[in-house]
Amino acid sequence: MPSPAIPPIPREYLPEDLKPLYDTGLERTGDATIIQVMAQQPDILRWYFGEFYDGLFYNRHPGARVDVRTKELLRLKLSKQHGCQFCNRFNTVEALAAGITQEQVDAIFDPAAAVWDEKDRAVIALAEEMMLQNMEGQLTPALHTRLRRFYDDGQIIEIGFIAAVLTGVAKWIFTFDMVNREETCPIRPPMTQAQ
Repeated sequence: MPSPAIPPIPREYLPEDLKPLYDTGLERTGDATIIQVMAQQPDILRWYFGEFYDGLFYNRHPGARVDVRTKELLRLKLSKQHGCQFCNRFNTVEALAAGITQEQVDAIFDPAAAVWDEKDRAVIALAEEMMLQNMEGQLTPALHTRLRRFYDDGQIIEIGFIAAVLTGVAKWIFTFDMVNREETCPIRPPMTQAQ
């Protein structure tokens, strides 16, 4: 169970517009500590779910041009790699809704599986370069060429930026102990003694 140093705000004290985020998180994942802690700075919580997710991730911003299924695949691969239980439960629901199949969810660690096409494999390869565990990640000329078969350079920048935000937020939520970790999590739980 998460044990953040910053106290979670009880649901009854959340601003009204943030209660639905809490409710959705609790319904889909069984724990909404991340929402309760982030609500200590409600404008950041609103930005993250409003501007980043609604605007950039779900293409409500007029400049966002990458299809949502690609973004869902990227997000799912990143979260399965970094092992955030909240993220994985939430992201699986959203990935399935975006057209990723259960067989693909089950094969997320096997990019050679027959369930993937070359476009998906290129996105998975970029996610592997961007993941927390890969300190030497790089968009190589070969990977760029693979991605360019399906995306223009602006779209590749969009995909990479989304991966950067998601990866950075993952590091933050683990560091601030706001989510349950799965076995794949590369960031160890905080020490129980005060430091």
